[in-house]
Amino acid sequence: MREAELWARLTRQFGRVQALVWAEGHVIGELGSRTVREALAAGVPCKDIWRAVWHNLELPAGDR
Repeated sequence: MREAELWARLTRQFGRVQALVWAEGHVIGELGSRTVREALAAGVPCKDIWRAVWHNLELPAGDR
């Protein structure tokens, strides 16, 4: 998964502005207690970030 796809998925869940706010402010334990932005900066693969987001938000299996 590319970063653009990660942002597209976050935007579908939250809307454009809220996705940016959430990605900068919501800490996810599965990402080493980092935000999405911090995980991206640390080089965590986008696929792993999305899986953590998906699990954290308890999204339906179809969104995985």
